[in-house]
Amino acid sequence: MMRIFAAVAEARGFAPAARRLGLSPAAVTRAVAALEDRLGARLLHRTTRVVRLTEAGAHFLADCKRILGEIDEAEAAAAGIHAEPRGQLVVTAPLMFGRLHVAPIVLDFLKRHPRVSAQMLFLDRVADLVEEGIDAAVRIGALPDSSLTATRVGSMRRIVCASPGYLRARGTPRRPADLVDHDAVAFVGITPHREWSFGLEDAREVGAPNVRFEVNSAEVAVAAAAAGYGFTRVLFYQAARELRAGTLRVVLQEFEPPPLPIHVVHAGGRRVSARVRAFVDFAAARLRANKMLR
Repeated sequence: MMRIFAAVAEARGFAPAARRLGLSPAAVTRAVAALEDRLGARLLHRTTRVVRLTEAGAHFLADCKRILGEIDEAEAAAAGIHAEPRGQLVVTAPLMFGRLHVAPIVLDFLKRHPRVSAQMLFLDRVADLVEEGIDAAVRIGALPDSSLTATRVGSMRRIVCASPGYLRARGTPRRPADLVDHDAVAFVGITPHREWSFGLEDAREVGAPNVRFEVNSAEVAVAAAAAGYGFTRVLFYQAARELRAGTLRVVLQEFEPPPLPIHVVHAGGRRVSARVRAFVDFAAARLRANKMLR
């Protein structure tokens, strides 16, 4: 019943799910109705055109995917082929970093392992892997204490940069305190406060530029800085293209705080599926080879 429910949820309809499973639509409808009766909860909203998950259905689908994946792994192990990754892999990463650096790794992993399918979630928040049915995540920043297994793959600088034109017109700050005389574009994802902190805690310096534009998109902040609207503070990879092109320049490099660690994390425990083990090893090797993360 769980496989039938998962097929209906993914196909968003009873008829397409029935075709995929080789069953009649009536049989699929009866199976889902029996499952809802047994659970005492409505899992799907049904209309004449589309089937949508209820809140309970969304949570149950995540559990189904995890359980069905474990069943697939157990069957593979019993058949003596447990080393071959198979099943669905769910991976999450920050939006921009994931698009630029993680999605290509996932696609190459699929090319290497044809029995694996993948779902990629770009999330600029810390997702609960177990609660949301996620197999692995790439995270930038210090990790809170948890039951997750973490593999460190590199680090990322936090930089302050501005356009050459702005620097010619307004001058280059020599110390963080000099920012008080300058304009800034604040990316709230990395600098939620209008005062920018530099250095280590025991040798901390603060800069307080005049924030003329505040935005929750690194790409917009970088574009505004490159257009001459002042300094911005972002992670190095977020401005890498503009730095290579010369439309932005890094300043105050000697005052940068320690780089943020980057990890690939996954739920630990006694039984980690072959596909998760294989992906974590594959992704870690690829990310460690990325010179930008050193």
